Amino acid sequence: MPWTVRAAEAGKHVLCEKPIACSAREARELLKVRDRTGKEIGEAFMVRTHPRWHAVRELITSGRIGHLQLVSGHFSYYRRDPEDIRSRVDWGGGVLLDVGCYPTTLSRWLFDEEPDAVVGVLDRDPELGIDRLVSALLQFPSGQANFTCGGQLVPYQRMQLLGTQGRIEVEIPFNAPDDRPCRIFVDDGRDLVGGGIETIDFPAVDQYELQADRFSEAVRGLGRVPVPLEDAINNMAVLDALFRSAETGRWEKPSEF
Repeated sequence: MPWTVRAAEAGKHVLCEKPIACSAREARELLKVRDRTGKEIGEAFMVRTHPRWHAVRELITSGRIGHLQLVSGHFSYYRRDPEDIRSRVDWGGGVLLDVGCYPTTLSRWLFDEEPDAVVGVLDRDPELGIDRLVSALLQFPSGQANFTCGGQLVPYQRMQLLGTQGRIEVEIPFNAPDDRPCRIFVDDGRDLVGGGIETIDFPAVDQYELQADRFSEAVRGLGRVPVPLEDAINNMAVLDALFRSAETGRWEKPSEF
């Protein structure tokens, strides 16, 4: 967060790697910086600019799977290096901030609303102190989201979106490869053996390049920042509430923007 402030005060627009800060309180400070400097500040969630995810959102809003009720995801990898920034609690390390932020932002975006309350359980590395395994449940006005994320697990990624009349499965939802087509599976639920599944392919793209292009367009007044500060703050508020819940053992309400 301090480097975002320094860059903006130096006259630079800032596309900040996720998470944009270590807490919603820190993220809110960036609003003052943006207003004072007049510089664009956005959070770098490349998934929010990938054509596949925009197609998924359109399928949901068009009613292809009925009423969206559940967003379910998993994101894990294995990395245990004491020198890695992800292993430093004082630098915002831990798996929830590192990758749990992805299913959080996507579930909020797909429901197009904020969760009323969240509950989380986490396990910490006994030596490094970072959270290494997290399970979360988010209660939205329209449905629920749940996800698990792990920093010392076998690498795996999936997102499932379940509605009243069908479901969408997103293959490699976060680190979409740029050298091969990406796929989603749309299932009308007619049976449990895949009889109603339609596979939709999307051409290979570099989602990081697309993210940079969209941010550049916003800087030039030709579009909007894909993930603006207001959105980033609300995402951090959910992550804050999950950390609180892991401590209190209760449902917690994300702080309102």
